[in-house]
Amino acid sequence: MSRAERLLALMQILRKHRFPVSGEALAKELGISLRTLYRDIAALQNQGAKIAGEAGVGYLLRPGYTLPPLNFTEEEIEALVLGSRWVERRTDPRLAEAAGNALAKIGAVLPAERRDELELSALRIIPPMEDAADSVDLGAIRQALRQERKLSIQYLDQGGRPSKRVLWPVALGYSDRVRILAAWCELRKDFRHFQTNRIRKLEVLDSRYPAKRADLQREWRNQGGYKANP
Repeated sequence: MSRAERLLALMQILRKHRFPVSGEALAKELGISLRTLYRDIAALQNQGAKIAGEAGVGYLLRPGYTLPPLNFTEEEIEALVLGSRWVERRTDPRLAEAAGNALAKIGAVLPAERRDELELSALRIIPPMEDAADSVDLGAIRQALRQERKLSIQYLDQGGRPSKRVLWPVALGYSDRVRILAAWCELRKDFRHFQTNRIRKLEVLDSRYPAKRADLQREWRNQGGYKANP
């Protein structure tokens, strides 16, 4: 591994960690000596990387420093293209447009040979045999998720029986055919799953739910997440 590749690998490792990681752990993962690691940390800091910490304490990459996408491998580019194409074909129009815009921005800063790989990728998304169309704006659900706001919905269950629910949205899952909202249901006093194609009316309420979404997600995952019965 060249020094440039090693510095890039070090940055990628630091980006994965939300808490300080020891120099010993970093050196072991890179297969280098602790002295070499300290030199590499100093080199990255001199280049503008916001790496906080010191020897014996641990290191953390502060927010605000991003790597240019010039060092993507062929498989990383394929993953980006395939993921973006999936979003474009399987989600709502606003999210699909965002995926296309993001891919265009990445392509604009790639070198010519990598840009060709981006545009000519042979990986494709096969259309589903049958898609359950949504009757509400999924963008409103994503807004409620970001802002931790309650949702008021009118919902039809599998038997076509209507009900009105107030939900604390936790996650929005995408599959080939349907989108499923996971939420704490005030009516049932428990987590429930709702197919978005069965939501007939939806309103983002002004009130925020009395919990952190991260805490709700953790509790929901502990109960099985999407594997749990709705």
